[in-house]
Amino acid sequence: MYWFDNAYEAVSRFMDMGGNVLWLIAILLFVMWALIFERAWYFYAGWKKDAAEAISIWEGRSERKSWAAHQVRRKLIAEAEININAFLPVIKTLVALCPLLGLLGTVTGMIEVFNIMAVTGGGDAKSMAGGVSRATIPTMAGMVAALSGVFANTYVTRTAARESQFLADNLTTDH
Repeated sequence: MYWFDNAYEAVSRFMDMGGNVLWLIAILLFVMWALIFERAWYFYAGWKKDAAEAISIWEGRSERKSWAAHQVRRKLIAEAEININAFLPVIKTLVALCPLLGLLGTVTGMIEVFNIMAVTGGGDAKSMAGGVSRATIPTMAGMVAALSGVFANTYVTRTAARESQFLADNLTTDH
């Protein structure tokens, strides 16, 4: 339990150093990773059932060469792609928002620094450096969050494309 207390204290100190925007980045990061894990779980567990069902419906058809059969094939692939690509645009948007929120934190932090400078009328380099340091923490947090999301988004996007192609390849019109 000692390591948990230390970790909690370190995270709490970091969040205090970064300001309120850091909490917004943390919430956004949580939602982004929840959606990424949902997609990974779907590809691991749910997709196999959906693909097997689509292939079963297609293989259950007596003929597969007519115009109507091709439309049924297109419908099966389109329905599967809707399930495969669920939440991918949301994940991509959340990845793009992370650095923007980091920049928002930097701008609001710099406004605070300039406000303190105006009120105190000073050019104390030490206090300014502390304020600038506090203002740049949200940018770093937003960039780290975005980088983690970029790699995960690439993985789930490629997996979605691969599984979509797998289904199209298995709905053959050879007989």
